[in-house]
Amino acid sequence: MSDVLVVGGGVIGLTIAYELSGRGAKVTVVDSGRPGREASWAGAGMLPPGKIQPDQHPGHWLRACSAERWPKFSDQLRELTGVDNGYRNSGGLEVRFAEQAADLQREITFWRAEGVEIETLDRQQLLQFEQRISPKLDAGYHLPGFAQVRNPRQLQALMAACASQGVQLLHGTPVIGWEREGERIVAARTGQGIQPADQFCITAGAWSRGLLDEFDIQPEIEPVRGQIVLLNMHRPSFRHVIQIGSRYLVPRPDGRILIGSTEEWVGFDRRTTAEGVRDLINFALSIVPSLVDVEVERTWAGLRPGSPDGLPYLGLIPQTSNLFLAAGHFRNGLQMSPATAFLIAELMDGKPAPVDLSALSPTRHG
Repeated sequence: MSDVLVVGGGVIGLTIAYELSGRGAKVTVVDSGRPGREASWAGAGMLPPGKIQPDQHPGHWLRACSAERWPKFSDQLRELTGVDNGYRNSGGLEVRFAEQAADLQREITFWRAEGVEIETLDRQQLLQFEQRISPKLDAGYHLPGFAQVRNPRQLQALMAACASQGVQLLHGTPVIGWEREGERIVAARTGQGIQPADQFCITAGAWSRGLLDEFDIQPEIEPVRGQIVLLNMHRPSFRHVIQIGSRYLVPRPDGRILIGSTEEWVGFDRRTTAEGVRDLINFALSIVPSLVDVEVERTWAGLRPGSPDGLPYLGLIPQTSNLFLAAGHFRNGLQMSPATAFLIAELMDGKPAPVDLSALSPTRHG
């Protein structure tokens, strides 16, 4: 019997399994499909900076704690598995056209209050950072601590690391119900039989809500489609991640560029669409006009687990003593995965949370 059964093999579930198995727990991960092939695989791997502060909002704490952990975490995975997840500090530029610049100062004030290194930029200074960007951009700021990883490599490294630490990975194994004794969950019922364990954690992303139907809570986790376009210049073109709000360009060292991403509440529909791809390409050309003749290599979409406030649900499910939830990270699952895994492992070990979790409670929306 496992000490912990993790239900969902995306980046959150696998990182929790890696953290727990590293602490000596016997862990099994079950996934209805192939581990790591949903939203975790589809993202762009952006890792914004952060500094842990006293009385920090838990959403900011997850980002800041993860930012501090990512360098060592990546080194550990590479040493353990030989897989390079592509972690690098590329720096990030947040940019605006003149008509969009109103909220820029608010963001600058926020980063400075957190103690994050930041440099404000005017039009000419932006062009000095990246010569290819549009001269029509009016202002922005530079975050030197902005990093990135390559999602598929991170998932590959996590699966190999989990296996090396004795984690059992079961694919094609959907959970269809629970065996209970009072407030204690004793087993998960799956399409492949009963899976008993001492503790359980639901990390099934956009599919997590359906696993809680028999309980008295319904966290408002909904699938949000995010389409991405991959360009290939076959050589490096620019260095920094470039963002305008939720849209971004992420350059890879091999000359590939990810353009993302849409936010579409269309249920469990993974299709890419002409409209979505067109809008992303038009966005990219408005930022870097010279991309107009670059090859479109691929397009794809992922279903991110959205919540009404954009924050994850983390903690113990009420009326149970050993069932935890870690889902609803929306666009930030990979980014926040190291801190989420640490937090859930601490809770499962019976230790107090290092931050006030009330704003992330599984019951906060009903």
